[in-house]
Amino acid sequence: MKKELLDKIQNSIKENIVEKKIGIAFSGGVDSTLISKICSDLGYYVTLLTIGFSESHDILFAKEVNQQLKLVHHVLEIDALTFQDVAIKINQTIKTDNLSWNENCIAFYYVSKLAKSLGINIVVTANGIDELFCGYDTYRTAIGGGESKVLEVMNSKLDNEIKMMKAVNQVASEFDVKIIQPLLSSDFVQFAKTIPISEKIHDSEDLLRKHIIRKLARDVGVPEISYSKRKKALQYGSKIHKTLLKFR
Repeated sequence: MKKELLDKIQNSIKENIVEKKIGIAFSGGVDSTLISKICSDLGYYVTLLTIGFSESHDILFAKEVNQQLKLVHHVLEIDALTFQDVAIKINQTIKTDNLSWNENCIAFYYVSKLAKSLGINIVVTANGIDELFCGYDTYRTAIGGGESKVLEVMNSKLDNEIKMMKAVNQVASEFDVKIIQPLLSSDFVQFAKTIPISEKIHDSEDLLRKHIIRKLARDVGVPEISYSKRKKALQYGSKIHKTLLKFR
């Protein structure tokens, strides 16, 4: 099953990413590190892109993980003095008060800004893994309702993620950057849903989750500090959530 999963990820990457020079939104977590390793192994010219406030978890952890990956890596530290202006501009652009959408669009604004400064026009993300492989804590509650409840949550989260990434691309367009999510393609989504739930989450006490993804990451050479670490969402790891709440 891991071999088939790897084949499907590779195929989705090759089908959706034509340019060879790409940036990857990189936090050091298992999802972004897995995608980075696979893209590099496929022959893409990968530049890891990490954003966050100074001394944020994502910046520190991404650097630690890349000490083992040894890929080209650039970091953009968010300027606290101009952050509120950026947040207001993005809120006016995407026209929603959904906090998660605003946080993610802010994060990808800075990722796109960093990419543009490096002459990179395509940024790849691992979005879709948390939705399809039960990465969110919400799935721990859902599993108590059985497989049908897990699939209900999954479909809802996928629908939200696909819509949100359209808003993300609207923000990224300011820098002429395109954000691509190969694991949200319809073919990959359809395949991932055929993988047994037991390969994704075990029970309501399962704090780690995404088990088949972590096993695959181990097999392709992702550092253990990455594939064994629990999820920390982009908006939290970058300190964007904490800072944005100060202005609300």
